[in-house]
Amino acid sequence: MKKSVLFLLALLVAFNINAQIDRSTPPKPGPAPKVNIGQAKSFELKNGLKVFVVENHKVPVVSYTLSLDLDPIVEGEKAGYASMAGDLMSTGTSNRSKAEIDEAVDFIGASLRTSSTGMYATSLKKHSGELLDLMTDVLYNPSFPAEELEKAQKQMLTGLKSQKDDPKAIASNIKSVLRYGKNHPYGEILTDESVEAITVDDLKAYYDTYYRPNVAYLVIVGDITVKEAKKQAKKYFASWESKEVPTYNYDMPKAFEQPKVVVANKDGSTQSTISLSYNINLKPGDTDAIKARVMNQVLGGGSFSARLFQNLREDKGFTYGAYSSLSSDELVGSFNAGANVRTSVTDSAFTEIIYEMDRMRTELLPEEDLTLVKNSLTGSFSRSLEDPATVARFALNIEKYNLPADYYETYLEKLNAVTPEDVKAMAQKYLTPDNALILAVGDVPNMKASLAKFAKDSKVEMYDFYGNVVKAMPLPADLTAEKVIAKYVDAIGGAEALNAVNEYAMEGSMSVQGMPLNMKIYSRRPNQQCVETYMQGNLVSKQVFNGEAGKVVSPMGEQNIEGEMLENMKTESILFPETQYAELGFKLELVGADNVDGQDVVKMKITNPSGKEQTVFYSRSTGLKVKEVSTTPQGTMASTYTEYIEVNGVKFPKKMTQAVGPQTFDIVFETIKVNEGIDANKFDI
Repeated sequence: MKKSVLFLLALLVAFNINAQIDRSTPPKPGPAPKVNIGQAKSFELKNGLKVFVVENHKVPVVSYTLSLDLDPIVEGEKAGYASMAGDLMSTGTSNRSKAEIDEAVDFIGASLRTSSTGMYATSLKKHSGELLDLMTDVLYNPSFPAEELEKAQKQMLTGLKSQKDDPKAIASNIKSVLRYGKNHPYGEILTDESVEAITVDDLKAYYDTYYRPNVAYLVIVGDITVKEAKKQAKKYFASWESKEVPTYNYDMPKAFEQPKVVVANKDGSTQSTISLSYNINLKPGDTDAIKARVMNQVLGGGSFSARLFQNLREDKGFTYGAYSSLSSDELVGSFNAGANVRTSVTDSAFTEIIYEMDRMRTELLPEEDLTLVKNSLTGSFSRSLEDPATVARFALNIEKYNLPADYYETYLEKLNAVTPEDVKAMAQKYLTPDNALILAVGDVPNMKASLAKFAKDSKVEMYDFYGNVVKAMPLPADLTAEKVIAKYVDAIGGAEALNAVNEYAMEGSMSVQGMPLNMKIYSRRPNQQCVETYMQGNLVSKQVFNGEAGKVVSPMGEQNIEGEMLENMKTESILFPETQYAELGFKLELVGADNVDGQDVVKMKITNPSGKEQTVFYSRSTGLKVKEVSTTPQGTMASTYTEYIEVNGVKFPKKMTQAVGPQTFDIVFETIKVNEGIDANKFDI
């Protein structure tokens, strides 16, 4: 009985206490927690190499990060050679081939990576000796094999092909050129010519000039003592020869005096990639850095509660996400706000971004909003301290950027001290849409006019992938879509020769993610088609249309084609439809002139009888089809045609490049046969 009474009394006391708590007012935040950051030990070798050591004995792993402190360089006509040199350092030494290096790394379960500004290696502690043997062999004796350079160039050129149809890559190039200039290290962009111009001697020259201990830091983190680290550093890195390394100074790029409004075309795009950006003067560790970061976090720094996200996504439904970034840099800092939005709301999205920037500049941030952001940043900072590499990174930053010794230990105190007035002051200083580059990449004809209102002079300029102004190329007044098609028909052989083709077969090869594939295309009048794809002789996919029905066969099984897709397949199976566009019900619209890979072209929108649109480009000089762009369920697909060859009086493209999203496929047709007979079973459903 006594226990029951005591229990009831405890419940009553708890209830009364709970009833007296006012839950309508959140508790006031307490003082910033004290941060006890572990200390990184440091020492320096005679050759100038600075070494930082952070002990972490929780797991038997050690990592070695070599970081070069270099000024950015202008690479000129060989843009890309610095990154190429860094990437290829680990592809061969005077002692080991790439295969031997890879095998040795895999054998001990390690990781080894190189770049133009350093190296990274990690392994179990018991293998650290073997790892350092490999790491320093790569560091001291890179051979830059010519065959590896050739392979890397091909990969880089393939990457460039896909980037030319990637809105983000297009926007990045244009921003780089217009904000920094092509003669600034941040304004250089890769071109096919610059990549192809790189030689082994260029790579060796970069390595010999910049890979020096007197501009390097070695960060050792893991299950190792300072004494052991000193022993390893002296044994493996003391023989690294120092040498004077060039330094460079660059003027701050001039800001735009007024908003510069720019568009870039992405044919077939149903959305626009938009960006409002400009340069800022904000160095790492600047007294504004923490306050400015808080300000950007409120505006669009990545959280769902950020104002750009709430406005453009939650309120307006323009996009899946809208964000902003504000970055410090020793040379040139930057601000960027952007999103991917529907083409029809491109101008409205910019209006809302500028509205939110102005609101940050004119309104005082509510205290509860500021507290929410501070708590988020405090949590991120605290979690980062769980990684021993963070301590090493902090020590390295203090050394590189000449920060106060207690910069990170007092970080939370400085963060906690940020006020709404500070946030407003940072917005007034760093949010300046009046000198911004306002850029949209997408369907230019449907968005260009609406963007003129953001330019004080109503001028909207168009730029290409390389950051060059696209000059207006007027077409002859008497040129019509029908004349362009007639010229194309004549260019590939003429109507009589095309009508004489009853069937043709094409066999080609391509590579997808390193896997060789073979493609076979069979077409027969009136509208039958079969496309087969093989891997190592085995059929992996088949798409067939027999004139009435269609089917797709894949590893997922068989699927009958129906509805709109079936109608499109029927139209696409017609041999040389250009000879009968009018009879078939195709609609042609001459859009204008353009340039594709250095060729002046005529641009035309073609709509098939079922309503599917396609943008097609025809060479102004030869009349041949150069490129076509269409929208598929997988995204925008761009096909480029080159090296036409004549078979039985009809020209076919021997090479075709297809880009779908980030994927690019180069198809080479080794065999093309016309009217030589096709097995009727090929078109069976």
